[in-house]
Amino acid sequence: MSTIDDSRTHEAFDLAKKCVTLSGMICGITLATVAVLSIVDQPGTTFMWARAVILLAIAPMLHRMIVRASQGSRRSFERMRVITVTMPIAIIGVDLIPGICPAWYAVMQAMSVLPLIAVAFILSGPGPRAAFPKTR
Repeated sequence: MSTIDDSRTHEAFDLAKKCVTLSGMICGITLATVAVLSIVDQPGTTFMWARAVILLAIAPMLHRMIVRASQGSRRSFERMRVITVTMPIAIIGVDLIPGICPAWYAVMQAMSVLPLIAVAFILSGPGPRAAFPKTR
């Protein structure tokens, strides 16, 4: 049985932290792109601005949660498992609504959630799951 200090579990959480950081960086790049385009007279929609700002603001919270999970917080682990499955579905699903955003923006948003999809798989792996066995 694995524990939170097991090397396999430790490596899985290290990779998950890197993925969450990468996701946040892509969110920052997306917001910067919207800002630069607005400076050159191609203003983004309110949706694009709000989504880019919110996702960038969420990134540090996700990072804090994955760090806490790596330190043994079951609550953070369970939240990250739910968030990393639902958030990509919601983001990509909304971006697929015709006319809501330009294709380049939808692609950048999809790129920002790809690392979160990876985290969902990492957290479902044998190390992390064994570190947080189901309880009744």
